[in-house]
Formats: sequence, structure tokens, C-alpha cells
Amino acid sequence: MPRYLLAALCAFGSISSSHAGDSLHDRIDGLIAAGHPNFAKQAAPLADDSEFLRRACLDLRGSIPTARETRAFLADPASDKREKLIDSLLAAPEYARRMTHHFDVLLNERRKDVKVLRADWEKYLTHSFTANRPFDLFVREILSADGVDNEKRAPAKFFLDRDFEANIVTRDIARLFLGRNLQCAQCHDHPTITDYKQEHYFGIYAFLSRTFLFPKANLPTAVLAEKADGDTNFMSVFDKTKTQKTTTPKMPGGKPIAEPKAEKGKEYTIAPTKPTVRPVPAFSRRALLAMTLTADRNFARASVNRFWAFMMGRGLIHPLDLDHGENPPSHPELLDILTDEFIAHKYDVKWLIRELALTETYQRSSVVPTGLETVPEDRYLVAALKPLSPEQMAYAIVQASGQADADRTEAGAKAEGLTIRKTLPISAVFAGPAGEPEDSSTATLDQTLFLKFGPVMRDMLAKRPNSLVDRLSKQKDARAVAEELFLSVLTRKPSAEEITDVADALKAKGDPEAIHRELVWSLMASGEFRFNH
Repeated sequence: MPRYLLAALCAFGSISSSHAGDSLHDRIDGLIAAGHPNFAKQAAPLADDSEFLRRACLDLRGSIPTARETRAFLADPASDKREKLIDSLLAAPEYARRMTHHFDVLLNERRKDVKVLRADWEKYLTHSFTANRPFDLFVREILSADGVDNEKRAPAKFFLDRDFEANIVTRDIARLFLGRNLQCAQCHDHPTITDYKQEHYFGIYAFLSRTFLFPKANLPTAVLAEKADGDTNFMSVFDKTKTQKTTTPKMPGGKPIAEPKAEKGKEYTIAPTKPTVRPVPAFSRRALLAMTLTADRNFARASVNRFWAFMMGRGLIHPLDLDHGENPPSHPELLDILTDEFIAHKYDVKWLIRELALTETYQRSSVVPTGLETVPEDRYLVAALKPLSPEQMAYAIVQASGQADADRTEAGAKAEGLTIRKTLPISAVFAGPAGEPEDSSTATLDQTLFLKFGPVMRDMLAKRPNSLVDRLSKQKDARAVAEELFLSVLTRKPSAEEITDVADALKAKGDPEAIHRELVWSLMASGEFRFNH
């Protein structure tokens, strides 16, 4: 009996819970199965080994596997090879690189470097995910950083590269860390979402309103400073009486935080005696934000929802930044369990991702079963098609073309640096506008022209020792060419029809190397390559 069905029966009380798996991934599968009538009949089967390997490598490594890795995985008869693959991917250094790319884009949204060097920020992210720093501690470090200590300036990038514009920071904190887009609540209660109040917006704003850039906002070396006083006042633009309201810091829906009244003359630990002295208040509202937000259950809830979407392609609450009563989670009990378990496991990101990767929900095929006409996306009957992020696309192109393999052959230990430099112009083409949430679902004309005629793509197809075009030239027949081609680019073996197509292409008159380049390009420019499926 499949794990998910066993767990679902347990969830409905049909069998004793003692017979169901106690692991989180089994419980997840049971709740997903229980969330849809006839789930067992309508859900897609598990993905085959090729589909699973490609998906897991893209999600946890940020690139596709090599042809050698694919052959080894497909030939491995071990029943636990998927679990071993997940563990090896999470243990590899490429995992931290993948998470660095993801959280760089998530938190800074491709803003230009303003006050913190990208190299320092990326080093900080990579170290955090290599060490598997608890997620609440990671966010606390970012929200409490002031940029004063050069050795610890990197996490302050979140604030400093937004020039600490308090309204921008307030909106982004609510959206990214609490799953609530409160932008429309800045001037009044949200017009269409009754749960989003203006007081919620300004409760967060009050943590930040006393903070400013010191000594001057336009200096690249500016740091954060804070005043010891200053109220947060607001009024609704729709209030005809123009009644002004005041709030102290608080989380949305939470209680106001009591602020100690400082003894006169002791408001500062470092008083602003002159313009060149950075003030440090005895009580810091902004320091309180980091602790208060990460202790809020809504932070844990929004975090697990984002990690779920990272793996599954959509959130249990979707869109991710619209958590409110009129947009309930697709599986409320599951979201509660994930939140509780994430907290209980001390915000262990690797543990959570591993549990999600072990689920049949994650490992399900993306192919819609025959006869299933309607596939509700929020029921997880099939795996979601996820467009590759710009960074995934870049690394996949460099790997699929064999340029990464050629770098390893020629440069050995220095190959990683060469590969990284090759990915940068590719990811730049596929990246979204700076300062906006990333959306890789829509292709642009620039991307199309890049794939068709771009000089970077032509360089990717160049023949070098151990590049894909080079390896194709050494195959003995059309079947061998087709297999090397498809395993390298699409992480699967070719069908009989595809082998025939390759054989026909090889019979054409012309330069064999040019034909090989055309074959490689045709797969790399395909829709199948552009999606994680």
C-alpha cells in the first residue's frame, strides 16, 4: 500500500495510527491525500528516476546533473537511492550556493549594490546556509544589523541597500517575513482585505520610525543610527474628521509592546552631543523588531509556506504574501503541523527541506494522468511545472552544453570560478527588473533572441575537450549520439522517435560539428529544458 494512502486512511480513522509512519514526510502525504476525493485514483504516480533526479538537482543544487551522474543513478538498483541522493545534495557545497542565489533574489530583489558589496553579502549567505544556521537566527541577524562593524556589515544589506526608506522597509518586512502584503494599508485600511488594517502597517513602521542613516544617507559608508524618542502617528485618508492616531510597535494582530520610560538624561547610551557622534539609545525599537518578529508564530507560518513553495512550486497559502482569512491555506492542518514542527526543530532549514523532498507529494510525476481533465493546482495531484530561475537557467546551460565539464577537464580545482563567470551574463538576461519580486514564468523577446542568436549561446556550443559537442563527435552511431545528447541536456534517455530524428539529422550534408551544435542547441532552447518538471 502506498505511504500516502496508508497515512490518509490513518487520518480518516480507518486504521490505527500505530501502523502509519510517524515521520513528517508520511504525515504530509497523508494530509495531502485526505484533501481531495479519490486522491488515490486521480493522483499521478511517482516520477520516474530521470524526472526525479533532474528535479532534485535543480531544487537542491541549482543545476542539472551531469550525464555520468544520470547514468549512475538510473543504473543504481538500491531501493533507498532517492533518499541517499537527497542527503548527498544537501551535504554538498552547491546546496549553499543554490540557497545563496535564492535568498539573495528573495530578500534584495536584484537591487544594485548601494552600500554593501555583493561579494560580502553572498559570502554571508553562503556561510549561513553551509552552517545551516537556524532560520529565525538568520532573520534576526539581518533585522538587527546596523552596518557599524565592518566585519558584520554584510547582513545590513537588506536595510542599507534600500537606503532605509522606512515605508519600503515596512512593506518588505511584512511581505517577506510575515506573508502579508500591507502596501494598501499604508494610507487606510485595506479596501478589499478586511484583515489588513492601517494599524497593522504602522505597528511595524513604529519599530523603524526612529532609525535613520548616519552620518548622511547618500554616503556609501553610511550606517544605521536611532533616536531615543519620536511617536508614530497616522490617519486614514478616508477619515473626514482627520483624526490622528498613535501606535507603539506591535506585530499585526499582536499586543502593543510596552516601552520603558527612560530616566531624564539617560535616554542614550551614546548621546548625540554633536553631528559627528552616532547616537545609540538606551532602548532600541529596531533591535526589538528582530526579536519580536522571529518569535511571532506568523513568522514561522510564513517561512514554512515559502519553503513549501520553494519545493512544490506553489504555497499552501497562495499567493505567498496574501495570508488572510479570506484566502485560507489549501490544507490548514498541514500548514499548522509544518509550523509546529519547524519551531520544534529550532528552525532547521535542511531538516525541513529534506522532509519535503522525501514526500511522495514532492516526488510525484508532472505528467497529468490519462482521463484527468481538470487538475486543481492546490490539490497537488501532479507535480507543478516550475520555470527555472535565472540562476538555475544559467547553470543548467553551462552544464548541458558541457562547458562546465570542459572547465573541469582543463582547470581542475579552478573550474568553479570559470563556470561562475560563464553564468553571470546568462542569468542577467533572464533576471527580472531590480526592486521587484522575481517572476520567471514569462519569457521575453530578449531571452528568445539570446537563445536563438546570442554570442554567449554560440560560445556555449563551442567544441572543447569534454564539451558536449566534443563528446557527440566521439560516439559510434546515431543511438549513442542521441543518448549522450538527451542524458546531458534533458536528464533522460531518448525515445525511439527521438533517436530516429537524431539519426535523420546526422545524415544531412554539411559539417558534422555544425550538426552536433544544432542538435545541442535545439534541446537547450526547448520548453522541456526551461522548466523543472
